[in-house]
Amino acid sequence: MNRIASNLRLMMQRPPRQQYAAICYRAKKRGEFEVLVATSRDTGRWVIPKGWPMENKRAHQVAEQEALEEVGVKGKAEKLPFGFYHYNKGLDNGIKVPVRVQVHLLRVEDTCKEFKEKGARQIEWVSAEEAASRVNEPELKILLLQFAEKMRKPVQDLAVTNLAIKATG
Repeated sequence: MNRIASNLRLMMQRPPRQQYAAICYRAKKRGEFEVLVATSRDTGRWVIPKGWPMENKRAHQVAEQEALEEVGVKGKAEKLPFGFYHYNKGLDNGIKVPVRVQVHLLRVEDTCKEFKEKGARQIEWVSAEEAASRVNEPELKILLLQFAEKMRKPVQDLAVTNLAIKATG
């Protein structure tokens, strides 16, 4: 009986809704990187810019648009997703719906003094590790830590290459 009830629940579940997001980042001195986090407008929790699909825009273009509107940064998002995370979105009517967020990396090229949601959010540049400690969604925490590792790796590879050149040179 429990198996039947479980199967019925699964059959009645709708697939998660889709959103697109950006991990906005910039280079600092000495090969370090920072990511941009912002507070949500409703609960004040730390998030990355994200939004619903837009007509005539591909996923990475939606991520770019959301970054511009929500945190006032311009840049090119990578076309291929960096990863995904899931969360439950509270709708205006009080219902919570499951959402799958496709995340794209966006290297920030410029910041805007004026943007759509200026003043509605607190915005901070922090290390990826700090960003991971601030966000609530476990899968987003993992993505931010994976980003930190990805960005550290080229610097480590370069250091190893330089050591090898010195040793042989």
